[in-house]
Amino acid sequence: MDTASSLHQNPIRRRVRGGECVVDAALDVIGGKWKGMIVYQLLSAGPLRFNALRREVGDITQRMLTKQLRELEDDGLVSRTVYAEVPPRVEYRLTAGGAALAPVIAALKTWGEDHLRVPVSREAA
Repeated sequence: MDTASSLHQNPIRRRVRGGECVVDAALDVIGGKWKGMIVYQLLSAGPLRFNALRREVGDITQRMLTKQLRELEDDGLVSRTVYAEVPPRVEYRLTAGGAALAPVIAALKTWGEDHLRVPVSREAA
């Protein structure tokens, strides 16, 4: 039996006010060095435990991953499930709002493959 510390259907809490730019607001929620990679890994692999997510993301400290996951959870993109087991098990997964980022992350991946890869002839040099 598990107990969830938050629901899997967390609504996205960030809202745009007045004349605020929606792009700026969206980048505020998913921007930064690590959030995109965390979302990408959770989209690719599905629910992950903390250490597995840390391995997949790469060169991120435990403290930074914890901070970024809390922010994503507060923004309603990631849910954290604590299982009542010994030892305790915690899994992170995308909420519906986080999963809705799939086409955005896919577009960023495609753009990166098209524009950021070093051509093979330049790698050899």
